[in-house]
Amino acid sequence: MIIELNKVGKTYINPGTNIQRDVLTDINLKINYGDSVAIVGPSGSGKSTLLNIIGTLDLPSSGNVMFKGVDITTYDEKKLSEIRNRSIGFVFQFHHLLPQLSLIENVLVPTIPLNGKSNSREITSRAMELLESVGLKDRIHQRPGQLSGGECQRAALVRALINQPELILADEPTGSLDQDSAAQLGELLLDINKRFNVALVVVTHSLTLAEKMKVIYRLSHGRLE
Repeated sequence: MIIELNKVGKTYINPGTNIQRDVLTDINLKINYGDSVAIVGPSGSGKSTLLNIIGTLDLPSSGNVMFKGVDITTYDEKKLSEIRNRSIGFVFQFHHLLPQLSLIENVLVPTIPLNGKSNSREITSRAMELLESVGLKDRIHQRPGQLSGGECQRAALVRALINQPELILADEPTGSLDQDSAAQLGELLLDINKRFNVALVVVTHSLTLAEKMKVIYRLSHGRLE
């Protein structure tokens, strides 16, 4: 088990009105190594909030989050950021590649916090292998503005994989892509899930993508079905 959520709730207080808004209620979820999970639901149902809690970008208002058997809800930001950098890869709807950097430089950005703890030659070699596996080996010196949307999103996926995470979280990863690019990215996500035995959680409006996953959850009115 890599992630387990037990009775997780998330509440926000609307500024100025002091009105409480319950976004998530009694969420129970277990994710094992190698799982592929889709979370679907209408806009505003709390899907991104749930993904942020799974990814330690946010903490629940109630309940607890277990990461590899350890309750991390009391961890400070330093410990949480270490977990994110070491064990979790993120892919978002927009690639967020840095426009001033080349493709290979963008992919290597998550390795900077390692501060020499890993062999830089080995990391660069892994980056090249991953870029080749997604068909971008001949684009490594180009900047994001010189690439298509699908190519940028594939590069973002490689960036998410560079530190060899155990969990990939993808928030609407195909939302900004055309149909062909979206299908290609979906297949890449599943290939990586199987090849590296990395757990994959995808938040998506695309039923085509969701149906490729082993398990589909629906989030409605703050509850997971």
